Amino acid sequence: MSENTARVCNAVSAAELQRRWAAVRARMHASGIDALVMQNSSDWVGGYIRWFTNQPATNGYPSSAVFALDGGISFIEQGPAGLVRESTAEELASTGIARRLTTPSYPSVHYTGGYDAALALAELRRLGARRVGLVAPAAMYHSFGQALRDGLADVDVVDATDLVDRIKAIKSTEERALLREVAAMQDEVMARVRAFIRPGLRDFEIAAYAQYEGQRLGSEQGIFLCSSAPPGTAASFRPRSMQGRVLQPGDMFSLLVENNGAGGMYTELSRIFVLGRATQQLRDTHALVLQAQAYALSLLKPGAACRDIFAAHNRWMQEHGLAAERRLSVHGMGCDMVERPLIRDDEDMCIAKDMAIVVHPGVLTSEMFVHNTDIYLIDADGPGECLHRTAKQIFEIG
Repeated sequence: MSENTARVCNAVSAAELQRRWAAVRARMHASGIDALVMQNSSDWVGGYIRWFTNQPATNGYPSSAVFALDGGISFIEQGPAGLVRESTAEELASTGIARRLTTPSYPSVHYTGGYDAALALAELRRLGARRVGLVAPAAMYHSFGQALRDGLADVDVVDATDLVDRIKAIKSTEERALLREVAAMQDEVMARVRAFIRPGLRDFEIAAYAQYEGQRLGSEQGIFLCSSAPPGTAASFRPRSMQGRVLQPGDMFSLLVENNGAGGMYTELSRIFVLGRATQQLRDTHALVLQAQAYALSLLKPGAACRDIFAAHNRWMQEHGLAAERRLSVHGMGCDMVERPLIRDDEDMCIAKDMAIVVHPGVLTSEMFVHNTDIYLIDADGPGECLHRTAKQIFEIG
């Protein structure tokens, strides 16, 4: 094992990568596509790069890849101008990356916006690609995508995202095992937070502790949204910039743990804490949220159309005095925090066996925010057991 390979965290196996590549190439061949191009700058909602290469995109820096119908991947990343490095046999096997090309480009420096595209275009010309598929163009920086389009004026360019998504959404045996590991990690994080939380802490101290414990348990990236509020005020999921409040006795505290782990996979888990005793109103509303989750799960049958599930779930919500979902409360997860299928009226996928689906309906009013988030794998006849083992309850502290 090389030093570089030994440093890699949470890689999937070479066999898993080869399974993914073979499935994608079969569909590329059927569609007459010679090469795919993708770019990500974050692994939160930019997991295509990791899914193809075992290497995440992070911190806003662009990571781009040219995936050919035959041969290894050309990987473009930030670094010295003009550097081209051929991979070792070991690196090729563990990442699929045959060539690494670097350029000193930065999204904060406008005139470097075309640098990565110039390298991608050179690789496509070297490969002789006549039909090119773009994967998740919404994730590309505009200057990259525009320069790529301009440079491919004489080439047939198609959106190949759906081609990849329909493979990525169905989890392999290895991926399902990895998702179980990540869910177990998050259960442990939540258990440690339960023992840590107390009056006098600021919201961000609890979020930071959750992140710390997650990383101790092998996590790399993710978000930890939380907030506290006195009785009668909603404790919503808030980002780090709004986590400055000090917890007081009697407060309600919401925490969402949404980090990755084994194989770079994401799951998510949320629970409610009360620094004292929960009110009957909170208990009753939480029970209704659990009913909403159970009803949504009952609809997740293989073959069911996502738009039909969405319509049925919203009817149930309104019949029970709850607001219809207008954003997203049921969706796929994997190398992205949010990936297809989405349970919405704009999704054309159907539910299928071995999808990983997170379900988190909630109630948000000015007085309270009530939620419960868990992930499930779809079996032949519907959702299996919840991957998370954390009790579906309000945790009373003190």
